[in-house]
Amino acid sequence: LRTPESRFAPVNESDFPYPPHYMTVTSASSLPLRVHYIDESPSPFSAPEQTVLLLHGEPSWSYLYRGFVKPLTAAGYRVVALDFVGFGKSDKLADQDDYTHDMHK
Repeated sequence: LRTPESRFAPVNESDFPYPPHYMTVTSASSLPLRVHYIDESPSPFSAPEQTVLLLHGEPSWSYLYRGFVKPLTAAGYRVVALDFVGFGKSDKLADQDDYTHDMHK
């Protein structure tokens, strides 16, 4: 299941203006799943030396870190924050029984 991008419009327009990026991963049951992440750098013209990876807990998504991105990029870091499967802009599984630890192997 995929949440329509329009559902995030109020959030995107206010304090989460970061362009979405997506990658496809394959679940343990061979199901392709789209995973959302943001990837912000201090400057598009220089490669930062270090990357900060921000990982949310339950029940949250990358929006949790909206206040961290600008200060970290201003300090010279690349910032990557993803939404785990089932959260935020990433795909959701239809059957609650699919949410197991084995699914994340």
